[in-house]
Amino acid sequence: MDVKAQRLEGRVAVVTGGASGIGLATVRRLAAEGAHVVIGDLDPAAGKAAADEAGGLFVATDVTDQAAVENLFQQAFDTYGSVDIAFNNAGISPPDDNSILDTGLEAWRKVQEVNLTSVYLCCKAAIPYMQRQGKGSIINTASFVAVMGAATSQISYSASKGGVLAMSRELGVEFARQGIRVNALCPGPVNTPLLTELFAKDPERAQRRLVHVPMGRFGEPEEIAAAVAFLASDDSSFITANTFLVDGGISGAYVTPL
Repeated sequence: MDVKAQRLEGRVAVVTGGASGIGLATVRRLAAEGAHVVIGDLDPAAGKAAADEAGGLFVATDVTDQAAVENLFQQAFDTYGSVDIAFNNAGISPPDDNSILDTGLEAWRKVQEVNLTSVYLCCKAAIPYMQRQGKGSIINTASFVAVMGAATSQISYSASKGGVLAMSRELGVEFARQGIRVNALCPGPVNTPLLTELFAKDPERAQRRLVHVPMGRFGEPEEIAAAVAFLASDDSSFITANTFLVDGGISGAYVTPL
């Protein structure tokens, strides 16, 4: 993508889950806009490849481990001198997270740890750097399922994303006067390896979701990355504690076009 705007020139962006999907598309976009990108991911090969491509830094990180998360942000600060942007994006949606009647406690807890506790840990680590600077932008990946219910349930995933949304809103309010903006990015269904894994084997299940999207298609990772770049930049300077839906209209639809 030929990005003319250098809105993020010299800023330091930490991206979790940056080795694939929305995270990788965002790493590319933020780097194209001039940011130094630090990738935290479990996958060392893909993470290093993404960092090399973006001219950034890879830090192997288990986002459920507090010491590992603190190390990620410390490395970003030590290497580049600030922490300006935190895109707390790592998440999972495993097949054993289903209807509440079928989802076991262990499956429930694992999704909560990776999807919600990790965002808590990342925010907890990032905010002190931003307080010292007097500015910063945190973007937490929630989901359109944080504002809508689905009869084809992934109960722990939906609950975890609702938690991310509520936490982001509260942090946005608490730290607004310290120059720190916190927003919840709520993507609709996006054409990523995670979604493909969930639905490609089951076209009927994919169609059941697609029929509700007014635009009639899944989003592309680059479209979500563009929203992250906006929320990371000064173009969104008066936006905080926001439910930022990038969902092809799904959350606004009562019925969709035939």
